[in-house]
Amino acid sequence: MVVGSLIAAAFPAFAQSSVTLYGLIDEGLDFTNNANGSKAYKMQSGDVQGSRWGLKGTEDLGSGLKALFQIESGFNVNTGALGQGGLAFGRQAYVGLSDGAFGTVTLGRQYDSLVDYLAQTTVNGNWGGFLFSHPYDNDNTDNTFRVNNTIKYTSATFAGVQFGGTYSFSNDTNFANNRQYSVGAQYTNGGLLLAAAYLQANNPSATATGAINNGGDENFVAKRLQVFGAGVNYTIGAATVGFAYTNSYITQPVSSGYVGPITPGGGATLSSLRFNNFEVNAKYQFTPALYVGGMYDYTRVSFNASSGQSHPVFHLAGLMVDYSLSKRTDVYVQGVYQHAGGDKTGSVLDVAYVPGAADVSSTSNQVVARIAMRHKF
Repeated sequence: MVVGSLIAAAFPAFAQSSVTLYGLIDEGLDFTNNANGSKAYKMQSGDVQGSRWGLKGTEDLGSGLKALFQIESGFNVNTGALGQGGLAFGRQAYVGLSDGAFGTVTLGRQYDSLVDYLAQTTVNGNWGGFLFSHPYDNDNTDNTFRVNNTIKYTSATFAGVQFGGTYSFSNDTNFANNRQYSVGAQYTNGGLLLAAAYLQANNPSATATGAINNGGDENFVAKRLQVFGAGVNYTIGAATVGFAYTNSYITQPVSSGYVGPITPGGGATLSSLRFNNFEVNAKYQFTPALYVGGMYDYTRVSFNASSGQSHPVFHLAGLMVDYSLSKRTDVYVQGVYQHAGGDKTGSVLDVAYVPGAADVSSTSNQVVARIAMRHKF
């Protein structure tokens, strides 16, 4: 719904302004075959896309320069509770300036460069959503966390190339305590998309007011999080195929926002984790209203403990069918299978867990299925 005409009346004629109210609701039923040893059925909000509402707008300042803003609130359809740890505008909240030739600078709570550039080459960061995430969303391609106190630059597009970066202040007397920075780029040409990104967070989630929320939407509490990766999508006709590689290195990990403490067995201490994720994906648009997509991910972990190094592995396969009832409403079915194998660590990494499942599995296997509808406004 555009309400800009009401607001524009309060400004001089040269100041062309617009404000848009928008949102979506994603609601469905999930089944987990093994949630700590039991079957689980639950109504779940926001798996493909987080349920949300927001306001965004622009003001023409003349000579190609525009002011812009966006505030976006996530919520749980089932309970009405706010998302992202209860933040009023936890999905996004920023203000900035944009110029068609020089790019855009924004300030506030925003997405990092992994989400802006690399995630679109993965299924979970594009059309599939939460259930297709790499283990524990270790690379943040499903946008588990946003970054606070952030200055972001996004370039204009030059011959198909766009790039950008973020810097997130710690807002702490210790300048580097819970800060973040990232860079990314993409190239598009016809049906070809190439993208790459890098992110580093120092002491992520160590404080409540730093770059990454503590107890809000973190993926790891650790001394340092470093992620880099690259991906490619190619569309020809009705078919799109893709590949993405990401590498996540977590120094002195304490816990995961998904499964809690990551503690080795036998009293050993954990010095670092490295996740190498290899994903292949494909989607076919059978009709304008119907598409079918699938993916496979192989993740090899380096688990570096005082007792030695071990290498757990994860296999993830998923399938999705989506049918649009209109331009604003669709229904979909998803199914995901994960197998945890490789070396044993005496930790939670020895069992399967699909992000979005009702709980960790009691075995090395887990299946999650979902049927849902999505409505955009």
